[in-house]
Amino acid sequence: MRPHKTFTQQHRPKKNLLIGGIPHVIDAMKSGVQLERIYLQNTILGDEADELKKVASEFEVPVNKVPFEKIRNFNLENPKGCIAIKSKIKYQNLQDVISFIVENGETPLLLMLDGLTDIRNIGALARTAYCCGVQAIVIPEKGVGALNEDAINTSAGALENIAVCRVKTLHSAIDEMHLNGIKVFASEMKSEEKVFDINFKEPCAIIMGSEDKGIHPSIYKMCDKVFKIPMQNDFESLNVSVAAGMILYEAMKQRMND
Repeated sequence: MRPHKTFTQQHRPKKNLLIGGIPHVIDAMKSGVQLERIYLQNTILGDEADELKKVASEFEVPVNKVPFEKIRNFNLENPKGCIAIKSKIKYQNLQDVISFIVENGETPLLLMLDGLTDIRNIGALARTAYCCGVQAIVIPEKGVGALNEDAINTSAGALENIAVCRVKTLHSAIDEMHLNGIKVFASEMKSEEKVFDINFKEPCAIIMGSEDKGIHPSIYKMCDKVFKIPMQNDFESLNVSVAAGMILYEAMKQRMND
């Protein structure tokens, strides 16, 4: 039996976090305002919409095409088919973060999220990651739930205290990590190696996937090692935030005993 999909009711963003209208959203990005994501009405086409997508791609801001009803639900006056949400998280460049960690004399321990959309799990993951010494969380531009106020609250503020790197794709992030000598690990129930057999003392990143789809197969192929979390009873899977807690605690234990 597959896990039940969970849904989280998200609160409407405060109006002071919203920007309406394509020209204003483009100007905001060009002036350095960090955006969580952009919602563009799916019937809007033309040069202005193309320019928006181009600039958003340059600044690695997700653009979601949505129906008119979604735009209207933000209750913002005259958005003209486009609304952007200002980010409450200050996203950082992955290479800059890696360089800072190494220059600070630390061994990189990063957490990558693939396909996680439940903000409760994301918040819980961030909280555990911060407590276990993870220096940065890496998320793709698309396919991960918004790190909004609900996610920050669920993380008990951890998302505001840990570096968060938003990248175009996890594939490109893994390439960058490999260039920096960072190994990439992932859990897989059918693996022969156990989590206790992995050397987490070396520079590494751990990928966690969604509970329903797991980690994308193409991401698995790029991993240096996969491992399993042994379980006493035969069961479908662990909750992703619980599994991450087990893995990260093992990593922390190994590093504290070094």
